Amino acid sequence: MSAVPSSEKQSLVGVTLDESSLGRGSPDQEHERAIAIYDLIERNRFNVPGHEGGPYLAHLALVERRLVFDIKESDGSAVVTHHLSLSPFRRIVKDYELICESYYAAIRTQTPEQIEAIDMGRRGLHDEAAAILVDRLSNKVEIDFDTARRLFTLIYALHWKG
Repeated sequence: MSAVPSSEKQSLVGVTLDESSLGRGSPDQEHERAIAIYDLIERNRFNVPGHEGGPYLAHLALVERRLVFDIKESDGSAVVTHHLSLSPFRRIVKDYELICESYYAAIRTQTPEQIEAIDMGRRGLHDEAAAILVDRLSNKVEIDFDTARRLFTLIYALHWKG
């Protein structure tokens, strides 16, 4: 039997959502969530410090305004559970929602330069949220910046009202 390369071990191979706490969304919301999960799983760096296992599964739930990461080995055996306060993301999610609305409205009526300017602002907020995620998870889960961006996309999709 061959060993799993460390790059494959340090990754998420599955993400599930707790329907009882996160609820089901509209078809558009469910579609956005599925895309966010697919993108996150497709390319990521995810490692639990001090744990020699992996690859990992993550089950996400919402408990008392905290995002709960129930992390397991790919065989389902428990590794650790982390609670992430969503308070630091409230302003960013609101601002991101507004700028996304502006972006989609601009696509219909604005010049390419105006659309690009709005998109730069949107990317800036996305980067800010990713940096917060990397920092807030640093002692719990090691993720790279691109994985943090994809994780914020999922957090936003969980919040998105469609």
